[in-house]
Amino acid sequence: MSEAPMRRHPARKLKGRVAGLFRAPPDDFVTSAVETLDLGFDGVAADVHGGATRRTGGREPWYPRGTEIRNERQLSLLSPDELAEAAEALAIPEIRPEWIGGNLLVEGIPRLTWLPPRTLLFFEGGVTLKIDGDNGPCRLSGRGIARHHPGREDLELGFVKAAKHRRGLVAWVEKPGRIARGEGLEARLPEQWIYG
Repeated sequence: MSEAPMRRHPARKLKGRVAGLFRAPPDDFVTSAVETLDLGFDGVAADVHGGATRRTGGREPWYPRGTEIRNERQLSLLSPDELAEAAEALAIPEIRPEWIGGNLLVEGIPRLTWLPPRTLLFFEGGVTLKIDGDNGPCRLSGRGIARHHPGREDLELGFVKAAKHRRGLVAWVEKPGRIARGEGLEARLPEQWIYG
C-alpha cells in the first residue's frame, strides 16, 4: 500500500486588531468589558480561567475529573464575524463576547477559529500569546446566551451546533505584559501539515 504524498503549507503572517477586552471575576464565567488586560504567566490575575494549572473536566476524558494539569486555556479569543455567523444560525440578533466568557475580541483575521495550534500572536505593546487550539462550544456558553433570550430553551444546546468551528480559540501567555483595546497584533502561523 503506497502512502499519499505529504503536503506542507509554509509559515505566514496575518494582521489583526483588538476590538474588545474582557475579564471575569474569580467565581463567574461571564466577563465584563475593560480597556486593558494585564497578563502574567498565569494569565489574567484573579480571572476564573487564570492560573498556571487547572482542573480537568469533560474536555479531557482520558483523566479523572478534577485532575490538575497545565492551563493552556488561560484566555478565550473570539471573532466578531464568527459570533455574527453563530447568532444568525440561532436566529438571534447577536452574541456578545461577555455572555460566553470571552477575553479578547479579535478583528481582521478571517476564520479566526481555524488558526492552527502553535500560532503566536504578537501584540504591539509587547505581549505574546500562544494558541493552543480551537475552543469547542459548550452548554455553559449556550446557557449564557439563553439568559438574554427568555423563552428560547433551545439556545443552550443549539449553541453547541451553531458555534462549531467558529467558537474561537484558547491561548496561554508566552510573554506577559499589558494589552490595550484597539492595539494591533500580528499572527505568525507555523508551517503546517496533516499527518496521515
